[in-house]
Amino acid sequence: MRAERLSTALADARLKLESIGIETAALDARLLLQAATRLTQADIVAEPQRELTAEQKKIFEQFINRRMAHEPVSRILGSREFYGREFKITPAVLDPRADTECVVELALKLVKQGRFVDLGTGSGAIAITLCAENKNLSGIATDISDDALLVAQANAQNLGVEDLMQFHKGAWLDGLRGPFDLIISNPPYIRPDAKLPPDVANYDPHVALFGGADGLQAYRVIAQQSAPHLAESAYLIVELGFDQSQVVTEIFSEHGFVVSTKAIDIAGYIRGLAFTKRR
Repeated sequence: MRAERLSTALADARLKLESIGIETAALDARLLLQAATRLTQADIVAEPQRELTAEQKKIFEQFINRRMAHEPVSRILGSREFYGREFKITPAVLDPRADTECVVELALKLVKQGRFVDLGTGSGAIAITLCAENKNLSGIATDISDDALLVAQANAQNLGVEDLMQFHKGAWLDGLRGPFDLIISNPPYIRPDAKLPPDVANYDPHVALFGGADGLQAYRVIAQQSAPHLAESAYLIVELGFDQSQVVTEIFSEHGFVVSTKAIDIAGYIRGLAFTKRR
């Protein structure tokens, strides 16, 4: 196998990724090269003429081939940074999105202490972040998937909040007893006819993406179940699609909820709604 320098491997990989329209080609190539070689960005900048070992070259080529198939970098590496922490991800869980961070920020602003439940926890990104950021919070993370709950449990342990959390297998609030000071969820909210990029459609679990015929089924169930489980002055916070705020507001209004405040994402869209029970 021909020896290859870091700079050459990086440039070739970037060109390959650019050739299929990957907008983050330079960043993706660098991150995958760092992972394949176990070098830092500073190492690569300082020693661009350093040669890859045969094993490093093989691993890097495998990584690039997977990215050429539109597999996200986070899936290739098995982790995703969320709210400044590294979360393990597997095919069983949704890849946490930066948009969800504004929903977490809203929850941290509104709820300073007490007990919460995170419905459909996936990797545990929301629940774990709440506990890690505020030790006066404790929570239950639910999911219908055993494999997802195992990922969330591992993340809770790795990030030092396992003592503040419990894990429950079930759909939404089934089998749970309140009262909770916060119910929070990033439910599946995409319509089945939506055109998704291959990075999402081919690698995120569809059960965590698609929310029934109109993308709204989960909101209907959560709205119907939540009121008896909420303490007085408690909040119910849901993430939603960029164009769903009005219809989601209407669904929760039908079940006695009013909008308290909103979370705005980096693109300026309403990404989360915080509800309280109508008095």
